[in-house]
Amino acid sequence: MEDVNPLGTFRNIRVYWLAFVVYWGIVLFGYDTGVGGGVVSSKVFQNHFGFIGNTKKVNDISSNVVSVLQAGAFFGALGSAPISCKAHSRSQPIDEKLTSKKARIGRRYTLLAFSLIFVVGAILTTIAGNLAEIYAGRVISGIGIGAISAVAPAYVSECSPKEVRGRITGLFQIMVALGVMISYFVNYGVGIHILSGPRIWRIPFGFQLVPAGIMCIGLLTVKESPRWLASVDRNEEAIANLAYLRRDSPGSPAILHEMAEIEAAIAEERAARQGLGLKEAFFGKGNFIRFVIAFTIFFLQQWAGQNSVNYYAPQIFASIGYTGTRNSLLASGVYGVVKLVATFLFVFFGVEWLGRKISLFISAMGMGTLFFIIGAILKTHPPPATSSTDVIITPPPSSQAMAAMLYIYVCFYSMGWGPLPWVYVSDIFPTRTRHYGLALASSSQWLWNFVVSKVTPDIQSALGYKMFLMFAAINIGGMGVFSLLIPETKGRSLEEMDVIFGSVTKEERQAAIDRREKEINRVSSHHSSNEIADEKV
Repeated sequence: MEDVNPLGTFRNIRVYWLAFVVYWGIVLFGYDTGVGGGVVSSKVFQNHFGFIGNTKKVNDISSNVVSVLQAGAFFGALGSAPISCKAHSRSQPIDEKLTSKKARIGRRYTLLAFSLIFVVGAILTTIAGNLAEIYAGRVISGIGIGAISAVAPAYVSECSPKEVRGRITGLFQIMVALGVMISYFVNYGVGIHILSGPRIWRIPFGFQLVPAGIMCIGLLTVKESPRWLASVDRNEEAIANLAYLRRDSPGSPAILHEMAEIEAAIAEERAARQGLGLKEAFFGKGNFIRFVIAFTIFFLQQWAGQNSVNYYAPQIFASIGYTGTRNSLLASGVYGVVKLVATFLFVFFGVEWLGRKISLFISAMGMGTLFFIIGAILKTHPPPATSSTDVIITPPPSSQAMAAMLYIYVCFYSMGWGPLPWVYVSDIFPTRTRHYGLALASSSQWLWNFVVSKVTPDIQSALGYKMFLMFAAINIGGMGVFSLLIPETKGRSLEEMDVIFGSVTKEERQAAIDRREKEINRVSSHHSSNEIADEKV
C-alpha cells in the first residue's frame, strides 16, 4: 500500500525511540560480558580478595566471575518463555502450551521486570564485600540479561515497519559490540586513574546501572507491541498503539491495512502450528538436520576463539607481550573499537552482498590463518614472562605484530561467524517449527558460551601459544568445513527450504504450486465472467 503519511522522514521517529530504549538492554548485555575479565585482572582486586600470585586461584576466580553470568543468562533466556506465555486451555496443542512466545504481561513489562532483576544483581555486585556476593550478583544480573537478550529483539521487530525493520533489528550485534567496547574503556579509565581501593571494581560494576537505569525509565515512555496485543485478541489496543507508533490516525487506510497484515500473519502461524508435537518437530521429514545445524553452528561459534579474547582481553594481550595495566587495557579497548566498526560495516553493507556460505567460509579461513600466525610468532618470539599488572614496558615488535593480527582477526569474525549464525538459523526453519529451532539455538549459544568462558583461563595457562593453534584448527578444520557443507540460503524463500532439506521433493512442490495456480486462475476466471455478465445486464 502506498505511504500517504505526510510526516515523511519523521514518520517512524517513535519506532526509533523505542529501539533506542530497548537496545540499551543489548548494550548492557555486551558491557556485562566484557567487564568481568578486566576487573579480575586488576592487581588490587586480586590482593583485596587474597588470591594474588596464585595462578590456579586467579584462573578459577576469573572464570567464575565471567561464567556465572553466562549460567544465569542461560536460565534467564529459558525463563523468559514461561513468563512470556499467556495462559492456554487444555484443548490447545501441546507446542503452544509449552513454547508460545505470547507474553502474559507483554513485551514491555517483561523487559521492565527483568531490567529490575538485573538492577538488583548489579547493586549486589557493586556493594559486595566478598566473592560469594559477587558471584550471586553476577548470576542475578545474568538472569536479567538472558531474558532481555531473548525478548528485546522480538519487541523491536514487532514494532518496526517492514521498510526499516532490517536496519533496526540489525543493530543487535552492533549494540553488543558497543557494550563490550564501553566495558574495555571503563576498565582502562579506572585502571590508569585509580590505583587502590575497592573503587577499582565497584566503578566498573556500578556503571552497569547507567544503561539499566536508562532502559527502565525509557520503557515507561514506550507502547506495547501491537503484534503481541493482536495475538491475545486485544485488537482495539493494537490498532491504537500501531497508529501511535506510525504517527497516524487509527482509522487511516495505511494503519488498517497493516493491522490486517498482522492479523493474517498471526492466523497463518496458528494454522501452521496446529497439532504440532515434539516428535514431528524434531524428527519429521527434513527437520532433524535443521536442528543439528542450529545446535552445531552455535557450538562452533563459541569455540571460534573470539569469546575467549572478548572475555579475557587484558589477560590475552598480556600473554602476547602487552604488559602493564595501561598497555593491556588500552590494547583491549582498541580491539573493542575495531570489532564495533567491523560489525557495523558488515551488517549494513556486506551480509546480503556476499551471501551466507561464502561469508562464513572466508570468516573461518581468515580467523584460522591469523591464529596460526599468532601461535607461530608467540612460539618463536615469546614476550618477557610478565603479567598484565607488571611495570609498563613498550611492547616488542613481535607483540605489536600479534596485536595487529588480533585486530584483523576480529574483522574476519565480524564479517561471518559473529552476526551470521542467527541470520542463518532464522533462514532455515519454516513457520511451523521456527519457535523450536530458535529455542534450541539460543540454548546452544548460552550453554557453550558458559563452557568457553569457564575453561579459557585454564586453557591459556596450560597451553600457552598452543591455545591459538587449537582455535586455528577449529576455525579451519571445523568451521571452514562446516561452511562448505551447509546449503546457501541467501535469496531463498522459506518454502524453498523445505525442498533444500528434503521435507518435500522439488517435483512435489512444483506440482502443489501448479495445482494452486490452477485454482487461483479458476477463481479469477469465474469472477471475471460474473463481472462481464453484470455489465451486460
